[in-house]
Amino acid sequence: MSSPNPPAPPPVPFTAEVYRARMAKAADSAAEAGLAGVIVAPGPDLVHLTGYRPVSTERLTLLVLRAGAEPVLVVPTLEAPDAAAAAGAPALALRDWTDGVDPYAVASPLLAAQGRFAVSDNAWAMHLLGLQRALPDTTYTALTEALPMLRAVKDAAELDRLTAAGAAADATYEEILKVRFSGRRETDVAADLAALLKHFGHSQVDFTVVGSGPNGANPHHEAGERTIERGDMVVLDFGGLKHGYGSDTSRTVHVGEPTAEEQRVHDIVREAQQAGCAAVRPGVACQEIDRAARAVITEFGYGDRFIHRTGHGIGVTTHEPPYMIEGEEQPLVPGMCFSVEPGVYLPGRFGVRIEDIVTVTEDGGRRLNATARELAIVE
Repeated sequence: MSSPNPPAPPPVPFTAEVYRARMAKAADSAAEAGLAGVIVAPGPDLVHLTGYRPVSTERLTLLVLRAGAEPVLVVPTLEAPDAAAAAGAPALALRDWTDGVDPYAVASPLLAAQGRFAVSDNAWAMHLLGLQRALPDTTYTALTEALPMLRAVKDAAELDRLTAAGAAADATYEEILKVRFSGRRETDVAADLAALLKHFGHSQVDFTVVGSGPNGANPHHEAGERTIERGDMVVLDFGGLKHGYGSDTSRTVHVGEPTAEEQRVHDIVREAQQAGCAAVRPGVACQEIDRAARAVITEFGYGDRFIHRTGHGIGVTTHEPPYMIEGEEQPLVPGMCFSVEPGVYLPGRFGVRIEDIVTVTEDGGRRLNATARELAIVE
């Protein structure tokens, strides 16, 4: 493992005022959508809005946001000190409840008795049902359906974090090209990827896909016990969180010299990926990115072998809205960040995928990954 340049200093932490503004925006957006408010359970939405990252359990933790009202975070008493220490805590009121008390009786007065609320997608069913029992006339809708843009547009500080995460993933790829593939298991290379992501500053590794030979034809193949052989195409897809923001990149390498067909398929995917990235600009519908990449692959006769969407958003999670897929008419907005990752998958033989994270700028798009996209030869 080579020694990188001295690590960059950690980013300036988000302040309580940043979280105050995020919560106010969420509450106002809900009101504009005709909703009574937003309720947020532990998970990425709560992290984004408050900086608080509790473990989701059977004990109710719930952030309630309503336009014109102070944000309130309902927490178990035993977790109240941790909640009070969160960066966004000064921007909200804490309301704790002790074991033996009905937490829904504590939370329900914060809601409108007949209101319709957006609820974070990962809220536990038991908690939502508990609120419905306490307030039978309330109704609920999924947060990402009601407010799909809530986390989609990143500010400058968030873009800095995503850029740093992308650079760390790039450094990981440059290093993995130096390791031996042939004669080693997919899990061995996956472990190398995970170690390198941590070495370059990731606090969390979300995935290390290593799909060799026929396994590469499965887009979400988990690294297995297959021994990588000379002559294999190998799909690498890896990422996680650095400074709380995601990385996600894919490159396809070959063990030894490729056949003419393997090189051709890789060239087609590379051209498709370039077309998808080139289509990025403000005002363009998300589906147009998918169409641009898919048109290239279809033109060369592999349209039925491109079996997934072209991209997904990224931020405090590695997969989130918006999605680059047919039917998604949401216009691109400066500050959006998402993957562009077309692929071709030939069952029983091999697969190819190339992926970069792209952010929308004022007049186009900018890749957050800069490693070579040509087919790399490894040993």
